[in-house]
Amino acid sequence: MGFDTMTSTNIPFLTTEDLIDGFRQAGLFAGQTVIVHTSMKAFGCYLIGGEQAVVDALMAALTPQGTLVMPTHSADNSDPSTWRKPPLPPEQWDLIRQHMPPYRPESTPTNRMGRINECFRSYPGVLRSAHPAFSLAAWGQHAAFVSANQALDNSVAEQSPIGRIYDLDGWVCLMGVGHDHNTSLHLADYRARWLGKMPEYNGSAMWVDGKRQWVTYYDESVVAEDFEMLGSDFEAETDAVKITMVGAAVLRVMRQRVLVDYAVRWMEAHRPASLRRSQA
Repeated sequence: MGFDTMTSTNIPFLTTEDLIDGFRQAGLFAGQTVIVHTSMKAFGCYLIGGEQAVVDALMAALTPQGTLVMPTHSADNSDPSTWRKPPLPPEQWDLIRQHMPPYRPESTPTNRMGRINECFRSYPGVLRSAHPAFSLAAWGQHAAFVSANQALDNSVAEQSPIGRIYDLDGWVCLMGVGHDHNTSLHLADYRARWLGKMPEYNGSAMWVDGKRQWVTYYDESVVAEDFEMLGSDFEAETDAVKITMVGAAVLRVMRQRVLVDYAVRWMEAHRPASLRRSQA
């Protein structure tokens, strides 16, 4: 019995073995380096074991010779002046900056990342990068290489786990989410030359030389509002995306280098001078 099973007395479900088979059919394989963006709700059925089953299945499909990467952002540890959902009045900003707990890779929870990512970060052997707001976590053969030395500035660009995946000629898997969740496109966003590119300044609490400090940093470009259009054109103009389904979740698997290189050209051709960073 598996995810195609449905009778009048039960509901459709997925086992860990169903997930492994589905992930392999989607194009995940032993020894692969892949960043996975996920949604539990997208599977549309009962997952026996929940988020643990998804993490277990991904690790089984890739094996320890592969490398699994997921975003583990803790974006609440960011400058309150950038908050939009909801915004805070300026008179409260300094209070937040003074009292925000410092980032600790081993214990700071993810937020707005979903249950699968939060589960993954706590698994044995998973290493988490050092950025206080935009960390990623990795497991497997290249976990140390991927997670080490993430820069504070341009946090998902060259000196980041996203850049290391590019170096390794890795893959992207969108699991029930669209290209608006495709963090690798920010590497292209950084590399592309287009008029109107602006830095976005931010800040977080973190440990520096054994003391809690509020640290400021910037990203040269963090546009995201055209990522869905970019992704749609990428799929229409190339044969680089393998699309399958596991349960009700649509899986898109693609080489990251092919995507990023295409995205740089697309951004330089399509972004107008008036385009500014996302305010989301």
